[in-house]
Amino acid sequence: MSSQTRYLVVSLPTSISPSNQRDEALTALRATVTSDLGTVYPFNIPEFKIGTLDALVQQADDLAKLESACDGVVSHVEDSLRTILEGNEEKIAQQKTVNDRPVDQYLRTFTWNKVKYRADKPIAELIDTLQKEVASIDNDVKAKFNQYSQVKTNLAALQRKQTGNLATRSLTPLVDPSVLIQDSEYLETHLIAVPGSMVKDFLRSYETISPMVVPRSAAKLTSDDEFTLYAVTTFKKHGAEFVHKCRERKWTPREYHHVEGGKEEEQKEVERVGQEERKLWGEALRLGRTGWGESVMAWIHVLALRVFVETVLRYGLPLEFVCGLVQTTPKLAKKARYSLDSAYSYLGGNAFGRDKKGRVTKDDSAMSNDLMAAGHAGGEGAGDYSAYVCYEFQID
Repeated sequence: MSSQTRYLVVSLPTSISPSNQRDEALTALRATVTSDLGTVYPFNIPEFKIGTLDALVQQADDLAKLESACDGVVSHVEDSLRTILEGNEEKIAQQKTVNDRPVDQYLRTFTWNKVKYRADKPIAELIDTLQKEVASIDNDVKAKFNQYSQVKTNLAALQRKQTGNLATRSLTPLVDPSVLIQDSEYLETHLIAVPGSMVKDFLRSYETISPMVVPRSAAKLTSDDEFTLYAVTTFKKHGAEFVHKCRERKWTPREYHHVEGGKEEEQKEVERVGQEERKLWGEALRLGRTGWGESVMAWIHVLALRVFVETVLRYGLPLEFVCGLVQTTPKLAKKARYSLDSAYSYLGGNAFGRDKKGRVTKDDSAMSNDLMAAGHAGGEGAGDYSAYVCYEFQID
């Protein structure tokens, strides 16, 4: 779905139409948000069990926090998909569906999932169910993604050992065990990766950087574009000092112990971890795809609940309202809001008025009083207050 798509969910009393009928009220909403500003679709919300006013005010606060959490989980899952698919936006977009449908189609035809979220349950219970579901989706996707990332890191480390330079790669396929002194009581062999630009200095000075280095023992084993690998023999008594002096001179000592069949074992390990990485990649992708769709679905159900609770708080009982989804763009959303403000500012009572040019204005003091009367203590959120119920969101 294009990041240029923006949505408004608008709830209005059916009294905006002369007949007080829902269908006519939806038609009135479409007349207000004309086709050049966006497309209006019915957004059907069932009637839920209503508790006390205090409970509704608390639920409004809980739902605001939960909606923010849903938004965060959707973003987290999308980030995981982006990493799994290496930033390929076309492939990422293919994974972002809800019930195997594009998001815009799901939103345009939204109906409350009465099987998953029974509408006859108390609102508090529905909020609890949605909170647990969203947290579970987030945890499951994170756990699988972390598992995949760890195996991917392990595979990369194994592959570097096979393809890196002589300072980092595995020496198992490169070193003939016959060059190593393995059973001597006094002598030992050190493998040193020397940068190409330092080879002359190494050959000139290696015998004197620590005591008891066997003269002329440096033997070239192999080289690449960056390093040359030498084997040097020292007495065990001074081996640690020799290694320390090599590091001081930017020569890289390599730990190596010959193991019979080690080359074959390393190759088997790379293949095993590679197979595990591919398996976990598929699992992480599938879980990311379903997790994204389910988290978006939960988000929209939270939003529907939020609209319902705010509608009850704003318009009171009996419940006679119409709810519409406006599909528009970020730029046109502002114009759509202005058109809605102009048409329905009277619903805000004293909180809204008009200036000499007929433009809608807000009376902050009256607005604060109206918010407090509606149960929003202290007028919190007054800056986003409108005369009607409206929530704006975007799913990238």
